[in-house]
Amino acid sequence: MNSRGTIEATRVRHAMLLVMVLSAAALVFLLPGRVRAGQGSDGAPQVIVLRINDEVDPILAEYLDDGIEQAAQTHASLVLITMDTPGGLEDSMMDIIRHILDSPVPVVVYVSPSGARGASAGFFILLSADVAAMAPGTHAGAASPLLEIGGMPVNIDETLKNKILNDATAYLRSYASKRGRNVTLAETAVTDAKAFTETESLDGKLVDLIAKSPADLLAQLDGRTITRFDGHTERLSLAGAQLVETDMSLRQRFLSRVVQPDVFFIMLIIAVLGLYTEFTHPGMVAPGVIGGIAAVLALFAMHILPVNFAGLLLIVAALVLFILEAKYTSHGVLAVGGVVAMLLGALMLIRSPLTGAGVSLGVALGVTLPFAVIIIFLMRLVLRSRKWKQSTGSEQLVGGEAEVTEALAPSGSDGGFSGMVRMHGELWHAVSGQAIPAGTRVRVTRVEGLTLHVRHTA
Repeated sequence: MNSRGTIEATRVRHAMLLVMVLSAAALVFLLPGRVRAGQGSDGAPQVIVLRINDEVDPILAEYLDDGIEQAAQTHASLVLITMDTPGGLEDSMMDIIRHILDSPVPVVVYVSPSGARGASAGFFILLSADVAAMAPGTHAGAASPLLEIGGMPVNIDETLKNKILNDATAYLRSYASKRGRNVTLAETAVTDAKAFTETESLDGKLVDLIAKSPADLLAQLDGRTITRFDGHTERLSLAGAQLVETDMSLRQRFLSRVVQPDVFFIMLIIAVLGLYTEFTHPGMVAPGVIGGIAAVLALFAMHILPVNFAGLLLIVAALVLFILEAKYTSHGVLAVGGVVAMLLGALMLIRSPLTGAGVSLGVALGVTLPFAVIIIFLMRLVLRSRKWKQSTGSEQLVGGEAEVTEALAPSGSDGGFSGMVRMHGELWHAVSGQAIPAGTRVRVTRVEGLTLHVRHTA
């Protein structure tokens, strides 16, 4: 590779490293700030406040489980879980419910603020609480199970559908009846996908009370006697209670960001870009390390998110088109096809049947266009580097032409011919398999130390 090629390759490597570091740093800055807000004063009842503000997934379940355990360890008077969710994964929902039922501290689930909902998995969690409450202008229900394949809901036969519904309703009855809920009405949220306003829920004995705010909720609960899941009664004493808002840990917040559709798409592209850079420019190390970490995080997110494999295949197809654009002259047709394929793949990559959430158009455009430029540029650089020859060292002499200044004549018993040639303004000792007169142009075939092996030019 000549000096010009070396400089260009070095600049590209430095630029790529900077892009990778800045991308990774940007993801870190997406993390929210605090871990915990507020502390109760000595002697006052403490209420641990947890929040369900998104889809129910393993990370959220871990956060709630930790919060309930924290309440037990600190001997809190109450766990208050505020809820606004479209639903989520069944396994995570069941894990949360199990911890609520086993909690030594009473648990209140409160659908709030106004406009919030406790749908699907959220409805199951709401009915599992010691006290179920809703704010004005909220609703709950619509808890029919959904079966997904490749991130998309699928139709199933009647037998399998009945099996799933019967299992879900039996699970709901197993604890809702012990909580004193209206099981018959609750089952219609599963079998008929019915939803209920806060007034309908209270009148139908699905929830215990309606509260305008957390303060109003605690005021209504103060002095109230509740029946725990194991059958014993407990009187709540919440006068002067201090709210201790517990947020996710740093690890949980990071992982919760990784499973966001936009961040998952960025991580996927960083993984591809990092590994591609390392394979095309061996020895850079940093892009390979960052790309490998991003790949592992993307695989983690794929385990949780409803990934559509058609979108994933479109992204792979886009990468192939970008590489072909670098290798063949298509006047931009392959590049445009790759951009379109990646955009469509990004928009199709994730589509939650619960929220409709997916990769935003802004992120898809903002990632696709730079990715296309970088991949095509890197591939062209690699292809060009294969044609460059070294401009330093003896290897650059091979294939070059020289002029015989001293005829190559027999040199002895070995049967060879030797003499002197001039190349690049310098005199070299040369050998050949035949006699070559002075003034003849010859081509260098091999270099051994200070001796050039030459032959007649073709």
